[in-house]
Amino acid sequence: MAGVSSKEIKNRIRSMESTKQITKAMEMVAASKLRRAQVQVSNARPYFETLYATINDIVVCNQDFSSAYLTAQPSTKSLYVVIAGDRGLAGGYNSNILKTCYAEMDSKDVTVLPIGKKALDFFKTRNIPLLTENYCDAEDISVGDCFSIAKQLCKAYLSGEYGEIRIGFTSFVSVLTQTPVTMQMLPLLHHAVPEKTAVSSDIVYEPDSVSVFDAIIPEYVGGILYGALCESRAAEQAARRTAMDSATQNADDMIADLSLKFNRARQAAITQEITEIVAGS
Repeated sequence: MAGVSSKEIKNRIRSMESTKQITKAMEMVAASKLRRAQVQVSNARPYFETLYATINDIVVCNQDFSSAYLTAQPSTKSLYVVIAGDRGLAGGYNSNILKTCYAEMDSKDVTVLPIGKKALDFFKTRNIPLLTENYCDAEDISVGDCFSIAKQLCKAYLSGEYGEIRIGFTSFVSVLTQTPVTMQMLPLLHHAVPEKTAVSSDIVYEPDSVSVFDAIIPEYVGGILYGALCESRAAEQAARRTAMDSATQNADDMIADLSLKFNRARQAAITQEITEIVAGS
């Protein structure tokens, strides 16, 4: 700050104080939204766990069971559902999940269904084919939208259009930790189907277990989508809260540093005036 007048330093302090007020307000808003997002995450889990248990029961208790959802399609094309945010100022939240998914897509024939404006812009600029742009506002997507997307994905998979369908989202571990992950939704080969064992079940499925299984899968995929969306929303607000808290602390540090320099500049000016007065007398 050499050669800078005390007036300029004072203006800089006022500017930093305004910035601090903005970042503090954004931190409080993010904290409020984070609490609501955490409630959504906890409320979505029981539905998903019930569907998961039903799928496991059907597969384990039927030795001759087979379904198109359990076998890989001949197509080599992959579909990725990528969930990111609508806005920035959230630390590395958007860049982490987008880079993770983009690295996994390398050397694959892929189509992307982007959820969130950041995901849409990211894949558009890289000329990657998009399934649709109707879900670019992640904040406006409802439970009904998730199940509509799930039915569309299951229909495309059964028709053989895609060999696999994966989802990329940010897992909410804690307020300080958010982890980008990718997960296979279809076919149900690794993450949903247990090893078959000779187990009997007291549950009777009508009309039959295969029909129930095929009817449940779209609901199961919709549950995964909604759960991933809730996790991503919570992770985004946690990342934004952390980023704004860090920005507020940085603003405090800069204000303290500028105040020290302002006091030094004012003292130097006073000393110079006294010296001039003494010299003139």
